[in-house]
Amino acid sequence: MLDLKWVAANLPEVRNRLASRGEGAAQALAPIEALAQERKQLILAGETQRAEQKKASEQMRTLKGEEQAQLRARLKTLSDEVKEKDVRLKEVELKIEEALLNVPNLPHASVPVGKSEHDNKVVREWGAKPSISAPREHVELGEKLGLLDFERAAKVSGARFVFMKGALARLELAVVSFFLDNARERGYLELLPPYLVNADSMRGTGQLPKFEEDLFKTTAGYYLIPTAEVPVTNYHRDEILEALPLKYAAFSPCFRSEAGSYGKDTKGIIRQHQFHKVELVRFEKPENAQAALEELVADAQAPLQKLGLHHRVVLLCSGDMGFSAEKTYDLEVWLPGQNAFREISSCSAFGEFQARRAQIRFRPAPGGKPRNVATLNGSGLAVGRTVVALMENGQQPDGTIVLPEAIRPYLGGLERLTLLRRTA
Repeated sequence: MLDLKWVAANLPEVRNRLASRGEGAAQALAPIEALAQERKQLILAGETQRAEQKKASEQMRTLKGEEQAQLRARLKTLSDEVKEKDVRLKEVELKIEEALLNVPNLPHASVPVGKSEHDNKVVREWGAKPSISAPREHVELGEKLGLLDFERAAKVSGARFVFMKGALARLELAVVSFFLDNARERGYLELLPPYLVNADSMRGTGQLPKFEEDLFKTTAGYYLIPTAEVPVTNYHRDEILEALPLKYAAFSPCFRSEAGSYGKDTKGIIRQHQFHKVELVRFEKPENAQAALEELVADAQAPLQKLGLHHRVVLLCSGDMGFSAEKTYDLEVWLPGQNAFREISSCSAFGEFQARRAQIRFRPAPGGKPRNVATLNGSGLAVGRTVVALMENGQQPDGTIVLPEAIRPYLGGLERLTLLRRTA
């Protein structure tokens, strides 16, 4: 959430910076503008009346009789009016705070202005595209080997679910362990978080109230997490941290309704209602946040490099960033079967946006006044999409899939995925 006082004092700048995100972002500010004007008038009127109160109180000592009685009556009226304005000021500020929950974060100055993914900037590429004659997509590869079963998953659950079988199921879990080991080597502490959270946690990271339709909610009022970012960021909600930075890595299943995305990526396991991810979350001093974002991107790239997967780093433009982000890099891995780069990680800096919502602060010095921390997170990485990349990049003419050396120790030395012999 943006800072109420700063927004009220800098409405033109806020309006202009939000406009770079798109028309809808700027419109979210509209309900606040009239409230901000009323807030300004209340503050000015209150200050004027308090000054009059102070002056009248000083005059009381020099007056007697009827004049003193009249001034005392005026002081009583002033006191009542000031109290009324204070009550109204609190009401207005509460309304502004509620409205600010629907206002996205302001883009960082280094973010390119643009309207869509077509305006994003490729920062760098790593590795080379593999030379594969007539590459096939992961769905065809997995079904021919008997390792993917979408039909039974649809029977059991519905669309956008899958059963992974045999060595492919083992590969999914191996990738999780591989990612966590990589994160630990780079200084992240492992957390195994809850998969159900309360509304306060969703509000703290920006999923509520704006994106409730994208969430799965239980009858008991809990929400299934869309990413481990939610429980891990809220791990320090309502706390004052004594030491920064803090770096966490968390594996979790993720659950998303994908509202509004029907017809997009419906084939295969690129976009499902349930998937696995290892998330990297950092708590930093605000002045260190941008440098930490570059480190975070490198942390997410490291396992891709170890696996030998060709990928690129893309800086998102202002119109393509997520609601809470002030700056985002996407990592896009090359998928030969689709002849395209596809997102496999999104690394974002949020500034104080989430910390202000979740009341996560730090003390710059012993006894010093607490300040909001800066939060960052990134996929380190999306597990299912990594498995897709391993399948498509490792495919062989005979339909088998050769696995990178880096992942083989997690599979007991298994070198390739072959036809599953035992099928139901």
